[in-house]
Amino acid sequence: MATENTSVQEAKRQRLFLLLCGIFLTNALIAEIIGGKIFSVETLLGIPPAQLLIGGQRLDFNMTAGVINWPVVFVTSDIINEYFGRKGVKRISYLTACFIAYTFITILVATLLPPAQFWLDINNTDKAGNVFNINDAFSKIFNQGLGIMIGSIVAFLLGQLLDVSVFSWLRRKTGSKFIWLRATGSTMFSQLIDSFVVITIAFYVFGNWDLNQVFSVGSINYVYKGAVAILLTPILYVAHYFIDNYLGKEYAEELSHNAAHDI
Repeated sequence: MATENTSVQEAKRQRLFLLLCGIFLTNALIAEIIGGKIFSVETLLGIPPAQLLIGGQRLDFNMTAGVINWPVVFVTSDIINEYFGRKGVKRISYLTACFIAYTFITILVATLLPPAQFWLDINNTDKAGNVFNINDAFSKIFNQGLGIMIGSIVAFLLGQLLDVSVFSWLRRKTGSKFIWLRATGSTMFSQLIDSFVVITIAFYVFGNWDLNQVFSVGSINYVYKGAVAILLTPILYVAHYFIDNYLGKEYAEELSHNAAHDI
């Protein structure tokens, strides 16, 4: 009977890990693919431009569309860390980085394929009747470039490894209490690095931005990510409630204890 219960618990644990990894991987890939679009937060909310004075420049809240999905990645990473430890987060982070690289390479190959003439002809004008080249648009949107690809992968891995390390350190200090502290604290620290690494590599090392622009845009991104990390804290408690009920309170606590000590 004990063996049967153990088998059921192990099956639930594996299903939970697969579900969390699927959510993590899917949202990370989508965020990278749609990250090329920049939108205005002020226009979305119907308010005047912020014109924040940062780094000697007045900046508005212009964000990459990838911010739609990255908060889900942050939350899922913390949940995986809570129940499966640093090894679980590192495993899915390395796998996701490989898939991101594969995705960018596949997209690059797709942009290099010669377009069919009928496809160009039936899409040769936009809604206003202006001349339009759909192949150029396809390439412009999807081909993010080598610099952005490298910057994204490096920033993603570095941010995730820092997040898992800080999260684990805070959990050892606080035990099972203060979920909000380790989740928010780890995200705030890791995203401070991530917010600047990706644009430094993509637009300073491989592009033509100066350091002042890097600092300015990186600061805006970090303000947003920090605010989102705080606002999403209640979701962690909700996730804990459902997972503990799914796995069983005692088994969930055992997993969390083992994860904290990387057993």
